Amino acid sequence: MWLLVLAYLGGVLTIVSPCILPVLPFVFARTGQPFMKSGLPLLAGMALTFALVATLAAVGGGWVVQVNQYGRWLALVFVALFGLTLLLPRLAERLTRPLVAAGSRLSEAAGADARPRPGASFLIGVATGLLWAPCAGPILGLLLTGAALQGASIATTLLLLAYAAGAATSLAVALLLGGKVFAAMKRSIGAGEWLRRGLGAAMLAGVAAIALGLDTGILARISTASTGDIEQALVSRLTGKSPSNSGAMMSRDPGSAMKAADKVPGALPIEGNLPSLDGAVQWLNSPPLNVQALKGKVVLVDFWTYSCINCLRTLPYVKAWAEKYRDQGLVVIGVHAPEFAFERSVGNVTKAMKDLGINYPVAIDNDYKVWRAFNNEYWPAHYFADAQRRIRYHHFGEGKYAESERVIQQLLREAGAAKVADGLITTDAQGVQLAPDMNEVQSPETYLGFQRAERFVPETSLVPDKVSAYNPPSQLALNDWSLEGQWNVGSERATASASASRIVYRFHARDLHLVLGPGADGKPVRFKVLIDGKAPGDAHGTDVAPDGSGTVTEQRLYQLVRQSGGITDRTFSIEFLDPGVSAYAFTFG
Repeated sequence: MWLLVLAYLGGVLTIVSPCILPVLPFVFARTGQPFMKSGLPLLAGMALTFALVATLAAVGGGWVVQVNQYGRWLALVFVALFGLTLLLPRLAERLTRPLVAAGSRLSEAAGADARPRPGASFLIGVATGLLWAPCAGPILGLLLTGAALQGASIATTLLLLAYAAGAATSLAVALLLGGKVFAAMKRSIGAGEWLRRGLGAAMLAGVAAIALGLDTGILARISTASTGDIEQALVSRLTGKSPSNSGAMMSRDPGSAMKAADKVPGALPIEGNLPSLDGAVQWLNSPPLNVQALKGKVVLVDFWTYSCINCLRTLPYVKAWAEKYRDQGLVVIGVHAPEFAFERSVGNVTKAMKDLGINYPVAIDNDYKVWRAFNNEYWPAHYFADAQRRIRYHHFGEGKYAESERVIQQLLREAGAAKVADGLITTDAQGVQLAPDMNEVQSPETYLGFQRAERFVPETSLVPDKVSAYNPPSQLALNDWSLEGQWNVGSERATASASASRIVYRFHARDLHLVLGPGADGKPVRFKVLIDGKAPGDAHGTDVAPDGSGTVTEQRLYQLVRQSGGITDRTFSIEFLDPGVSAYAFTFG
């Protein structure tokens, strides 16, 4: 609702923008004529035509994005072009010349009769809408950009219509008050021109950030990705809440405090209706699914991402439930919401699903629309819906598998399924999917990008977005980490710029994992792992040989250490024998 209000106010402010100038002659030509028969039909035609043309542009951009990751790049090109038109009025004039010509011809035909006829005025309003459609104020630009990158929807159309209605309102006031308002408007045009150009520059900067992958995770940290910081600030003032209260903070397994708050089976309450799944940019293993088609089915929605260790350890159970209860009415839907930029690649997700043996439907939620529809905050997160499409139970993080399976059985019986299978599944998880030994885990998930880096030593030497030389201290305290050699530390990853670069971490856990990716050229990167300065031997992980050797071949989570016996504080180091590797995050188990 607040976004509709903001869009409306943005339209009202359009009256101080230079792009309103082509509209003014048509509006003020109706001065002195009956407003209901002349002015109002003109403004209605103008608003409806503008909203229609802008919606078609947004839908077209959305279709381009839906194609695949290459479509997203094409959409970015169009958004960059849109930003250039805001910076360069002459370019905008050339690109929009066909619309302006059509509007002029239509207005000439409709304006031949100067009598106050509603039909003729509405037709002139349609022409005026065509003339005005290329115009974009700051909030409108954000709306169209969000629609192009995320896909258009009814909500987008409503926002565009609210924007158009706001502009029509301000013009109606100007029409009723007459020439004095027109004179004041002309004096304020300059400020609107600077706003227009500022938005153009901001949009081009945004395109660059998205192209470089700097936008990863940001979409999930604000309530609506199509709004900018200005709108968030306005929303805060109007609602008295900060933008962070939108409930979009991402986190992995929330730990025991959150698990203690989970509901347990019994008299399962109704937590709400099953939210829409329409925000997915693509579906794998299935045609697109919608909530209406799921009526009569028990639904398990699993939010995951393929490099998340907590998600990987829950997959054996989710897959087993999908197989065991499929014929009894259970539909399992995975919602893949990426954390890192490389997880946006549908090709990467498809390969990971094949390697993991996932054959149930998976929605690619690159724009976090489904994530926000559920008001979700965690990976993994499981939501259980009954046959009436109502959420009846949820669980965040790992564990409580027995309780979750009993919920499935109870909801299937409520749905009238015959012969619901009794008993609970057992799994034989291996490798990274083996359940953690939480009694021994004393090391937290640790990010290597400067945006979320903690416990890096020496802390003052971390240089953002610049190749720098690093030297680790001789000793590390528990959970401290450091770099050695040439590294470029970005917002979400650290990239080795030369061979013989190392990462050192003092940890306490049975397992150590590291999310890694090869260089930009895709060439494999060899590495050597040491524990307390020696080859890992029997403590090697599934991606490491006993002598500590291994190779980074793709962007994913690598298990580098798995210990047996007593667990103590150990010093882990990994040396990359080739340049170009990117390291994202440590996780433990």
